[in-house]
Amino acid sequence: MGKSRTTGLPRRDFLRAAGGLGIGVLLGTRHAAVLADDHYTLPVANGERPLVRYPQKRSLIVQTSRPPQLETPFEVFDGDVLTPNDAFFVRYHLAGVPTEIDPEAFRISVGGKVDTPLTLSLADLRKLEPIEYVAVNQCSGNGRAFSAPRVAGGQLGNGAMGNAKWRGVALKTVLDLAGVQAGARQVRFDGLDGPVLPATPDFAKALDVDHAADGEVMLAYSMNGADLPLLNGYPVRLVVPGYFGTYWVKHLNEITVLDAVLDNFWMSTAYRIPDNPCACVPPGTTVKKTVPISRFPVRSFITNVKDGATVKSGRPMLVRGIAFDGGYGIREVSLSTDRGQSWRQTTLAADLGKYSFRQWQTTVSLARGARTLQVRAINTIGQSQPLETLWNPAGYMRNVVETTHVVAA
Repeated sequence: MGKSRTTGLPRRDFLRAAGGLGIGVLLGTRHAAVLADDHYTLPVANGERPLVRYPQKRSLIVQTSRPPQLETPFEVFDGDVLTPNDAFFVRYHLAGVPTEIDPEAFRISVGGKVDTPLTLSLADLRKLEPIEYVAVNQCSGNGRAFSAPRVAGGQLGNGAMGNAKWRGVALKTVLDLAGVQAGARQVRFDGLDGPVLPATPDFAKALDVDHAADGEVMLAYSMNGADLPLLNGYPVRLVVPGYFGTYWVKHLNEITVLDAVLDNFWMSTAYRIPDNPCACVPPGTTVKKTVPISRFPVRSFITNVKDGATVKSGRPMLVRGIAFDGGYGIREVSLSTDRGQSWRQTTLAADLGKYSFRQWQTTVSLARGARTLQVRAINTIGQSQPLETLWNPAGYMRNVVETTHVVAA
């Protein structure tokens, strides 16, 4: 099935979602800057970014407009544990973003090393037994703007992540219907977005067969109880819980079972990390061996206190935030007010599942003067966060213990 097979979300509905602004915004024209209703300053050098409203989205931080890379303002994460659909970050690799998708005509093809090739409509998917869980989607470069020395790529703050309740069909169910043949090694995934220039490699990703058929990898058609927003992969996207968002293919329309390891640009060259336990190297050195990026490490954040804030000294102050990891689940979250010399355990909120954000909170009282707040999470297998930043040339997998500087007065 080629990309041209998909035709269109009813145009008037899409334009209505765009607020009458038309599709120029999505295509990344110069009009996007004109539509900015404010600016947002990330806590990094040259951190000012426009805030722009895209179709079905509130004002988000624009990193690039062609292709769209939209970051969630960090304040959103101090709200509900589920990230609202209209605030969920957006990351495309190619500028050929679909702007019209007809749900009636949309199809997913399943082929390659299978006994019975399939062509599935949305109605077909919805007839299959559904699964549902809460999971974080996080961009590989979330936090890249904090890299020192600076690295190339989208200069993202910490807003290229989001937590949602996903509903759809287990990929295993579809693969079982097709019948995976002996000798299969990987499953390839492709979506409707495409390159503008013929020389640009099409975006496609792959998972090992055993991973693809683990019962958790999902063909998702619902996000937080509603259809996926167009910019988050409508009408179906791949959800790979615990893995970085590069594998979460949007507008999924082709599934191909392979008898070899996928050797394309997006697997063999891009999205690779140093092949060592820390996925890091000293700045300025050469990476000798790399492997594809995969599961994300433990992370935690303070969400209700901004860096540089002035707070009341000598009074109880509520500090809260979120923590998550790549699928083992958060066991504890601790806070330090003395630059890591001591840690106090916080109170964890309800557990929505091992792939979800876990909210936490505690109360502290700070003596007058310049102070630091540091948060550190530990997952159920004992993994935690480093006190010093780990560096790699792509700025991937940041998970240092975050520090919030405040003045108690």
